[in-house]
Amino acid sequence: MARRMTTVLTASGMALVVFVFAATLMLTDGLQKTLVATGSSDNVIVIRKGSQSEVQSGVERLQANIVEIQPEIATGSDSRRLLAKELVVLINLPKRGSNKPANVVIRGTGTASLTLRHQVRLIEGRMPRPGSAEIMAGASIARRFKGAGIGEHLRFGMRDWTVVGIFDAGTTGFNSEIWGDVDQLMQAFRRPVYSSVLFRLADSDSFEKFKERIESDPRLTLEAKREPRYYLDQSEAMSKFLGILGMTLTVIFSLGAIIGAMITMYATVANRVAEIGTLRALGFQRSSILAAFLSEALLLGLIGGLAGVFCASFMQLITISTMNWQTFSELAFSFRLTAATILKSIGFSLLMGLAGGLVPAVRAGQMSIVDALRES
Repeated sequence: MARRMTTVLTASGMALVVFVFAATLMLTDGLQKTLVATGSSDNVIVIRKGSQSEVQSGVERLQANIVEIQPEIATGSDSRRLLAKELVVLINLPKRGSNKPANVVIRGTGTASLTLRHQVRLIEGRMPRPGSAEIMAGASIARRFKGAGIGEHLRFGMRDWTVVGIFDAGTTGFNSEIWGDVDQLMQAFRRPVYSSVLFRLADSDSFEKFKERIESDPRLTLEAKREPRYYLDQSEAMSKFLGILGMTLTVIFSLGAIIGAMITMYATVANRVAEIGTLRALGFQRSSILAAFLSEALLLGLIGGLAGVFCASFMQLITISTMNWQTFSELAFSFRLTAATILKSIGFSLLMGLAGGLVPAVRAGQMSIVDALRES
């Protein structure tokens, strides 16, 4: 019973470590998926040089007009250019239930903004009318913040705004935004400049040509990025922090799991001295004894790894919110389990089993026949 209990506790310890390891990878993948999926590879975002995000950027009207006439911009079925001049600002809203305030992104959009973002679809209500004090909220914002539900009212920019629609943007960061007419929002916030210019390329291969022309134009102080690249840069700082924090916790916990595995395997060797002596007397080689104990340690690690990944898979049902360090706004995202995470987690558990079982296995393999039979 003692041996069984020790084995179960060791496997459980490994499972806990693998759970933390897998959850960290899932958290990072979920964050990157949310932000990177926010962008489309054919879309280009133009912001002020040196700006880390749209919140920090400013694009003057003259500069936006120069970008608008560039030949690389695609046109829609109505012969209008697929380009949107947008404004991004932050406001503070209280959360439902806790009344705790948090920053929320307000995006001033144009007529082409929805067309440029295939991930966004209206799920309730209607689109805001241009030139009015109407807004629509992302599904995540509508659920979590006061006044952001359909038919409710928000006050910011010294004006009252009515929520007339709710949109769903899947797993993208747009779910954590509120959209309204760009001209009305610029007046409300007294912003004379846009935050960014977003457009779709007529030919995806023409990006480098456009980028070189815009960034070398002496009239402009702008830089161009493909939209996925822009949002990937947004996730870099947070992903790095989560990775360092998760790996630190994993290393600390894994040391305990390895020591537990080593104790278990040492106890196994001590309890099987007679078996080892008998096997050696029957002609089994030292390498066979070593392989047998290593296999048992690896099996212990594999069981712990599978259990840890199984428990971590349920984290996908949880949606959490955090602050985007680039924009200082609220961002909701989910854990994401991938095949790469599963393989890394199982490999890590096998490595812990190997590290914990190697020394006891070597000791078992080096026992002489006479010493083993004498100790038994």
